[in-house]
Amino acid sequence: MGCNGQLYHQNKAYFCTTNSMIMRRQKTITDEIKSYIIITFGLFVMALGWTAFLIPNHLLGGGVSGIATLLYWSTGLSTGITILAVNTVLILIALRILGFGFGVKTIYSIVVLSGFFSLLQFYIKEPFVTDRFMSAIIGGVLGGFSIGIVFTQGGSTGGTDIIAMIVNKYKNISPGKIILSLDVVIISGSFLIFQSVETLVYGFVIMVVSSYTIDLVLTGNKQSVQLFIFSSKAHQIADRIGNETGRGVTFIKGTGWYTKAEHDILMVIVRKMESPQLFRIVREEDPEAFVSLNTVMGVYGKGFDIMK
Repeated sequence: MGCNGQLYHQNKAYFCTTNSMIMRRQKTITDEIKSYIIITFGLFVMALGWTAFLIPNHLLGGGVSGIATLLYWSTGLSTGITILAVNTVLILIALRILGFGFGVKTIYSIVVLSGFFSLLQFYIKEPFVTDRFMSAIIGGVLGGFSIGIVFTQGGSTGGTDIIAMIVNKYKNISPGKIILSLDVVIISGSFLIFQSVETLVYGFVIMVVSSYTIDLVLTGNKQSVQLFIFSSKAHQIADRIGNETGRGVTFIKGTGWYTKAEHDILMVIVRKMESPQLFRIVREEDPEAFVSLNTVMGVYGKGFDIMK
């Protein structure tokens, strides 16, 4: 009877472990599918920004898409084909120099982006917005947003990113500087075709807007804030913050200079998007509370970023 009971518990533990592994595997597969859907959406937005706003208005951004657009304007060659061809050459070179460090997501992004460019350029014959300045802003925002979305999912659109990694292997130059320099050269190439300073300036506007949008997407959802809360109901506020947000609260003993009385000061660090919930809690518990809010450059540890 004892042996049977022991065997039962062993089998139960085995099945629990197996079920746990299956659930983790299913979660991983679900996360990967979700990631590819988000990447696909980002690539579509990028292609739409170029084919609906930039290319029809003779506006140029950076990257391989910029090279493909220059070739399209000068030869009529499809941008989708050029993007695929240039990136294929770059990947083959990178595989030889850097090894098999490129993920499947990068190759997937290149193929899908080329397809979206070819498809949308076939159907979109007129710009969605005819005003060139508005088109430059919208196209830059869509391009930056899409690249940022792809980056958040561990993907890459290839192109100048690959060149930057190759150069960085042999020269101690940051990839950001390399990409910026390449974009400047590509955008400057529009002057050779159009002989127009206006088009050149619009290109740099697109580059700046796109870069800013990328940073906004990559860091906007990770920005953190630090709150100092001065209140006579510090314990009630701390309990609610812990229970309703799951964030930790630190008590700091402070002495008022005028009253000479000791007070509990709460220090809380949360994501920026969580701060309205904290303000609501403080307002409901103590409308007379004094709150100081500061943006912090980086927060590392449990619940935030990982130290690298």
